[in-house]
Amino acid sequence: MNTFTLTADAAGPVGRPQEKGSALPGDLAVWIFIFAELLVFGVLFLAYALARRSHIELFNSEQALLDRRGGLINTLVLISSSYAVACAGSAIRADRVRACVAWLCGAWALGAVFLALKAMEFSHDADIGLQLSRNLFDMFYLSLTFFHFMHVVMAMVIVSAVIRNTLQGRYNAHFRVGIETASSYWHMVDLVWIILFVLVYVLH
Repeated sequence: MNTFTLTADAAGPVGRPQEKGSALPGDLAVWIFIFAELLVFGVLFLAYALARRSHIELFNSEQALLDRRGGLINTLVLISSSYAVACAGSAIRADRVRACVAWLCGAWALGAVFLALKAMEFSHDADIGLQLSRNLFDMFYLSLTFFHFMHVVMAMVIVSAVIRNTLQGRYNAHFRVGIETASSYWHMVDLVWIILFVLVYVLH
């Protein structure tokens, strides 16, 4: 499933009712994609943990170079964005469309803040010499964080499509599959970052 397909799924067909009794909010196809993404990240995190176990001193010394405060700020930014997305879901369930759009725009803006801060961190990393070919830790750190960075970009594209469709009147309390699909994906991206932050920035 590519970015275009996922965005289309999040936008949802006009007039499609919310399925009652569904175990998962949103579109089932996107949940399959989410589980696949979690599996990929899980494998990468496991590989990181195994590599760290074999190179503890290297990983500890390289972790000391990372900007933990910046990582913590970005963690709080993404948690706040997930709160905004959750509020958007509550608003649309109450048929408060304008409030839903406002919360979604807030989540999008926080996503942009995350990207800006992370881009600044990447620039700082380059200035101090961190690069993929430098050592094993740098390879994992840069690969994991950039992979997640691109997922935030993708989540923002999906939310942009949902905001557009909400403004066009395609969603309300009874037709909200696209909003809940986008929210589910956003929460997944947030969850992955929290695990990444603890594993790469904090755990020694």
